[in-house]
Amino acid sequence: MSYKTVSANKNTVNKEWLLVDADGQTLGRLASKVAMLIRGKYKPNYTPHVDCGDNVVIINAEKIVLTGKKWTDKTYVRHTGYPGGQRTLTATELFGKSPSRLVEKAIKGMLPKNKLGSALFRNLYVYTGSEHKQHAQSPKEFNLNDLR
Repeated sequence: MSYKTVSANKNTVNKEWLLVDADGQTLGRLASKVAMLIRGKYKPNYTPHVDCGDNVVIINAEKIVLTGKKWTDKTYVRHTGYPGGQRTLTATELFGKSPSRLVEKAIKGMLPKNKLGSALFRNLYVYTGSEHKQHAQSPKEFNLNDLR
């Protein structure tokens, strides 16, 4: 008997819309599971160089949990491009500006750093509150606790 390895491509991939509730979820655990969903690693036809993951809508981003002293000790560093332009924000300051950006940065850091990673990041939609704009796609509710 011979078996053939099946590689997915963008024509044969089956993408779904998933709705994830971030209420009471720990940020890092939520981000790692959502990154794997977006990447498609839970699917049997996973192919590393193809966007074969699902589209994920996250609601209630303002209700995430950070453990320990991460609210004050975790820093986000960026650079303006000018000399002496290094700027830092704590998790509390970033959360105060935009709670959804905290979740987006955590997930983006777990995706590949290339063109595929940029394309995968466009499959993520994060909202504060329980309302979202993807009703037409009819995303199905997904419980992250069911995953390993």
